[in-house]
Amino acid sequence: MSDASDVTRSMEATGAVAASYAARRRRARPSGWWGVSLLICTEAALFGTMIASYFYLQAQVPEWPPPGVDKPIVTWPLVLTGVLLATSVPLFLAARAAKRGRTRATWLMLALALLVQCAYIGGQALLFVDDYNKSHPTENAYTSIYFTLVGLHAAHVIVGMALIAFLLVRLLSGLTNYRLVGVRVVALYWYFVNLIAVPVVLTQVSPSL
Repeated sequence: MSDASDVTRSMEATGAVAASYAARRRRARPSGWWGVSLLICTEAALFGTMIASYFYLQAQVPEWPPPGVDKPIVTWPLVLTGVLLATSVPLFLAARAAKRGRTRATWLMLALALLVQCAYIGGQALLFVDDYNKSHPTENAYTSIYFTLVGLHAAHVIVGMALIAFLLVRLLSGLTNYRLVGVRVVALYWYFVNLIAVPVVLTQVSPSL
């Protein structure tokens, strides 16, 4: 393809310059963006149900957590959530760099986000193991909903990390329209993961507040 202006359809954009040109001329959201948006709606409903279930179970008992179960720690979950929220910045910069056709900058921002995410999930794993050693998920209603909610969010973080890792591998061979859209939709998914982390962690530590 000799020139970016020769691109008449976004699927023909197989280079960084052409992909950037097609993205800037696009008037509607790509199909992938709408697909992830619908996924986010269903996931938001799932988390909303889980959080509502947590407080419903809490309302059924006189003491929460029940006797014999330690109240959750507050400091480290909040610190880790702050770290997780900070990863929205490199994802935003990666999406913007991709739209401008800057493949290297896109890759570096994604790699930075993944590095910080690895630190977050490592810290969460340590907290999870510590909680598990203190009480078992099947011990009572509190431990059941607690581990389910925390584990569900951790699973979404891991999915997001896997998507970013996939993009990093694909971007090694260059930026195309499909990869540019991939960066944008993964960034959108990650914004949701970070946004839902706030009510999840507040619910998690609420007995200690």
